[in-house]
Amino acid sequence: MFFPAVLLAAYAALSGPCVMASKNFVKPVPQPAKTYPAHDDHSDVKAAIAADPYDNAEKAKIFSINFTEHGFLPVFLVVTNDGDQPISIAKMEITLITRNHSKLTPISTEDLYRRLSNPQAQTRPSPIPIPRKTVKGTITQRQRDEIETSQFAARAVEPHSTQSGFVFFDVGGIWQPLAEANLDITGVADAKGNELLYFEIAMQNYLSAPSKP
Repeated sequence: MFFPAVLLAAYAALSGPCVMASKNFVKPVPQPAKTYPAHDDHSDVKAAIAADPYDNAEKAKIFSINFTEHGFLPVFLVVTNDGDQPISIAKMEITLITRNHSKLTPISTEDLYRRLSNPQAQTRPSPIPIPRKTVKGTITQRQRDEIETSQFAARAVEPHSTQSGFVFFDVGGIWQPLAEANLDITGVADAKGNELLYFEIAMQNYLSAPSKP
């Protein structure tokens, strides 16, 4: 009787922290933007922006929400400033341009909540009427906290630092939305408010990058 009890206690001690950890969202630690396959590096101003889609089950398991099931694509956006002056991203605008020239902007938090709560609601017309799997129309406070914590919210990037976070695109009904797509970013400015050249990230570079071992 004593031996099984000891094993049970040891299992609880080992598994307990893992169970607790799985309940809390942890945002990925960003690497310098130019180390990601899909990035645009402006060496003249020492600024780079990368886009890392979480488009497969292995990567997306950091979320408790199955965004793919709801027709959303999470993209981890990374902005690195290697210069000696801060850069402003308060007016940054992001557009995903698909190979069919559809222009998608990140879905707002309110629309994201609305769609997760009501899967039948559409924030934009679907060009291809693909049937979707039935999903529950509920969103918990924990999921709201997860979305708030994960989102890209920075308004500036200090010298020699990196800011990161997720943006979410509504890609429901779009076949292979990343294939031959570009992520265009405007509104990035220097410390004096002068807008820098726009950033254009070829998402095909992400798709064609060698798989990590």
